[in-house]
Amino acid sequence: MADIVSAAVRSRMMAGIKGKNTNPELLLRKGLHARGFRFRLHDRSLPGTPDIVLPRYRAVIFAHGCFWHGHDCHLFKWPKTREEFWRAKIARNQELDAKAEATLAKTGWRYALIWECALKGRTRLPIETVLASCAEWIRSEIPRLEIRGS
Repeated sequence: MADIVSAAVRSRMMAGIKGKNTNPELLLRKGLHARGFRFRLHDRSLPGTPDIVLPRYRAVIFAHGCFWHGHDCHLFKWPKTREEFWRAKIARNQELDAKAEATLAKTGWRYALIWECALKGRTRLPIETVLASCAEWIRSEIPRLEIRGS
């Protein structure tokens, strides 16, 4: 099936998608800050450039978009055009994610993955539930947390 917009329009649309300060990330930041957590943003010195870094707890949080990281949920659909390109791109993103997670674990950092489907769409969880889980995890010694839509 052909794309419903021209290649130039599609290119402009895709270029407009942000990698930082996304809506799910802003929801997490606002909620965690309100709970008294102080953090740094997008620390490029850490593997994977985590969205939220809590040095005091030696913990980082990634707010992953389901499409860009190939999450198996209702928000992810393989594109019908340029399938080879998108499969390679998303597979590479997943490889980089796994490498960053392994490096963080080796260096003593704990990490959380909060998937976009946990915060939006038909399987979203109440934001208070997500924030409470994050806050509990941050204060704990648990090495890894993953929150996905129900």
